[in-house]
Amino acid sequence: MEQLIQEWGYFILALYSFGGGMVALVAAGILSYSGDLNIFITISVAIVANFIGDQFLFTLARNNKDQAKAMMQKYRRKIALSHLMMKKYGSIVIFLQKYIYGVKTLIPLAMGITKYDYKKFILFNILASIVWGLVVGFASYYLGNIIYDYIKEFKVIAIGLIILLIVGIGYWLRKK
Repeated sequence: MEQLIQEWGYFILALYSFGGGMVALVAAGILSYSGDLNIFITISVAIVANFIGDQFLFTLARNNKDQAKAMMQKYRRKIALSHLMMKKYGSIVIFLQKYIYGVKTLIPLAMGITKYDYKKFILFNILASIVWGLVVGFASYYLGNIIYDYIKEFKVIAIGLIILLIVGIGYWLRKK
């Protein structure tokens, strides 16, 4: 299991962070504490992949507005929430969306179909990705200190339980 994590961990983290990545970054942060991954590489991979993912969504919506609107049609309530957040918080919503499950992929799409400035989105997205990666990455690394010491003998079970807990919280937040 350790060899699999060491060989594919960063790749899986990059793929998952492209579309959001909170769960994968938390798991990778805990695995970094255990010594299976390097925390600095973990955070760097997550930041770059998350930035590229949001830029991709923004650019996709900017260049294909009709298709983006059609894709988002079934998420009308979340899109309405995204627009309310954009009106209320302005550019700060780019920072907030990184932490809100259920709208983190819709905000860049919604902003892409508006007239929001492309260069401004790049700047805020870079800053938001860096803040998100550092906060979540180091928080999970230090959380690993608490969790990992108690259950290091049952590493596979512990990783599964942590992922299950994070997914469960995400599911609960989505339902809320």
